[in-house]
Amino acid sequence: MKIALINENSQAAKNSLIETSLRKVAEAKGYEVVNYGMYKADDEAQLTYVQNGILAAVLLNSGAADFVVTGCGTGEGAMLALNSFPGVICGHIEHPLDAYTFAQINDGNAISIPFALNFGWGGELNLEYIFEKLFCEPFGGGYPKERVVPEQRNKKILDGVRAAAFRPLADILNDLDPELVKGAFAGEHFDEYFFRDCKDESLAELVKKLKG
Repeated sequence: MKIALINENSQAAKNSLIETSLRKVAEAKGYEVVNYGMYKADDEAQLTYVQNGILAAVLLNSGAADFVVTGCGTGEGAMLALNSFPGVICGHIEHPLDAYTFAQINDGNAISIPFALNFGWGGELNLEYIFEKLFCEPFGGGYPKERVVPEQRNKKILDGVRAAAFRPLADILNDLDPELVKGAFAGEHFDEYFFRDCKDESLAELVKKLKG
């Protein structure tokens, strides 16, 4: 699994701490972590939580990432932004139990964490425990286990509803403010990581066009 980490500007100073906690858990399982930044508060490329949604959608829909870890101060804005796009199911995760039940019941591909709200002493431990419970079992296994059949059925229904509700990602990107979209791809290592890992040639070409 390739896991992308994305931080918006208000919580960029925590990027290194988040990456360390994520890598500790993910790499022990053989997963790869790709850090798209922001890396520090004064990065030249400043991401808003709305741009987190754009970037996450492109990474997931292109196959450049299999899962996205992101967030903002409360986690709510980033969660809403990510869920505004097709191909993204993002849960709002505050505690390890949230992480486990989201993975097992909702079988999503992104999480948004509140990196400021209630983030104090022991915050890095809570992050580590969140990642441990998130990735401890294959997704979609159900909880409680005897509920797995109806939960998987509901997930398929939800996927069908979302497929009917959303336009193609390329159409959405083309209709958004060009500067907003361009800014989502302005990270220091975006070109290096995205074009290396992207599995959708048409989406890669669209990103090049949008970047100008």
